[in-house]
Amino acid sequence: MKKKTSIWLEAARLRTLPLSIAGIIVGNGLAFVGGNFSPLLFFFALLTTISFQVLSNFANDYGDGVKGTDNAQRLGPARVLQQGLLTREELKKGMQLCTAFSLWSALTLIWLSFDKTQFYAALLFLALGIVSIVSAIKYTVGDSAYGYYALGDLFVFIFFGGVSVLGSFYLQAQFLTLELLLPAISIGVFSTAVLNLNNLRDMENDLTSNKITLPILLGLVKGKRYHYFLILVGFLSTLSYGYLMGGEYLYFLPLLMIIPFGKHLHRVSNSSGGKAFDPELKVVALSTFAFSILFVTGFIVDALW
Repeated sequence: MKKKTSIWLEAARLRTLPLSIAGIIVGNGLAFVGGNFSPLLFFFALLTTISFQVLSNFANDYGDGVKGTDNAQRLGPARVLQQGLLTREELKKGMQLCTAFSLWSALTLIWLSFDKTQFYAALLFLALGIVSIVSAIKYTVGDSAYGYYALGDLFVFIFFGGVSVLGSFYLQAQFLTLELLLPAISIGVFSTAVLNLNNLRDMENDLTSNKITLPILLGLVKGKRYHYFLILVGFLSTLSYGYLMGGEYLYFLPLLMIIPFGKHLHRVSNSSGGKAFDPELKVVALSTFAFSILFVTGFIVDALW
């Protein structure tokens, strides 16, 4: 019998956290390069993002469990509700506690970032925080769960890319530039690629569970092509940003990740679907995290050189 602590850690899906903070690393790293960086803001940005991700994982477990999508035919890891390790009420209470903590963390981050003269900026980020919490829950929970209507990719791209990178940069620097859209796009499409792999793996079960995802709409072959497109856009965006920032060699350090991503794409192209996609989720998630580290390392080393 598993201990409750280990069960809750399993429900939190700690392996998803590196991907969730990749955008925070990029946004804060670029702010540091520009001379606008507070370690305390960085800490609360990480804490808030992690709490959003854990809430999303709890909600995903609950929503798919209640709808019956997490069943014996599903190819991914068995979830805690599916295994009977937690009851619906326990998981719902966990979601409520995580929601409260997420809101507290977001409010603290906003309070630390803005003064009394920046009321409207603070209000905007409060709205973003609330929308982030609602989106984390509504991915699979409720009759209007957007993850069941092929909208998951759009939300992942927006929140893991745009909100994470641009939002965390703005909290530190108090301004944005148009060029910052490029690293936001990179992290956004790589994160979306992880979701696409998940959906490619679960196509058969999702179809029988009436869960509509992009691979269901596109089919396996076009779903793979969409995956190649996401990875290509990620690297082209990085290449463009490095060029626009001056073209220093260190700016292209994250292009080293072409090697693991290239091997990954080769395996995807040779895959017939289903279970074969499962290990590739971890590959892309950790590769995206490594990409974010290399990205900020190149710019920081160049700035300090």
